[in-house]
Amino acid sequence: MRLPSFVAALLVASIHVLLAEDSPLVAPGAKLAKLSDGYLFTEGPAADRDGNIFFTDQPNDRIVRWDASTGTFSDWLKPAGRSNGMFFDPDGNLVACADSKNELWSIAPDKTVTVLVRDFGGKLLNGPNDVWVRPGGGLYFTDPFYKRPYWNRGPAEQGGQHVYLLPSISSNATPRRVADDLKQPNGIVGTPDGKSLYVADIGASKTYRYAIQPDGSLASKTLFCEMGSDGMTLDSHGNVYLTGKGVTVFNPAGQKVAHVDVPEPWTANVRFGGKDRDLLFITASKAVYGIRMSTRGVR
Repeated sequence: MRLPSFVAALLVASIHVLLAEDSPLVAPGAKLAKLSDGYLFTEGPAADRDGNIFFTDQPNDRIVRWDASTGTFSDWLKPAGRSNGMFFDPDGNLVACADSKNELWSIAPDKTVTVLVRDFGGKLLNGPNDVWVRPGGGLYFTDPFYKRPYWNRGPAEQGGQHVYLLPSISSNATPRRVADDLKQPNGIVGTPDGKSLYVADIGASKTYRYAIQPDGSLASKTLFCEMGSDGMTLDSHGNVYLTGKGVTVFNPAGQKVAHVDVPEPWTANVRFGGKDRDLLFITASKAVYGIRMSTRGVR
């Protein structure tokens, strides 16, 4: 049977992967492949229940959809609030860090936009950057400050760069600040059992793990690794994938077990997609890449 062109491409490009002997993460024979290019800066990949990937081309103010069945790309929403990090909720709505007005959005499948968070304490947020929807309801998001040329606003108003909890995914919910001792939190992801949260402090070049309490607050802050990250994801074995210069993988104990070189100046984010959740989809500067893995992403 002839493979679709986008699948075949994954088997012919070059990759440099360092793997521990007991961590065969990459599928046998799989190679890194450039899936698409011509963007200005790609970010925020999120996988829907069918494994399709939605990602942002933030400077061009659009969300692009990658079809898991055909490997084709198409514009899904434009303008898109200068969206950055994104994550699907259980109802199929795409939660997006809408950077244009420092808001958090929920985008329905019919593309109706609901603003979930406009401010905190009556003051503008710095600019929501990355988001993770927790099992059982609610979400966490990071709020670092990166001054944008398209903003029409004054200086940062929050007095710091923090992590927030929105207890329910509703425009009536009020966010709570749950971590206020980080330099510049950026990437964020939690475990599928809802018990642990990873937050990358990119400004301090560290990633921390927290225990999620029944009320959503965070406890037992623990240094996970001496590396920050722009975006991040998990696989089914609990390995944590950090980004920046390529993709670096740490096992649950915080030990580096793999590194994937990506031939771009910056790797912003990463997510598992595809029908079997075994395609590691990488947003990197002006292009997006993929590689087949022997492990799978978590839903």
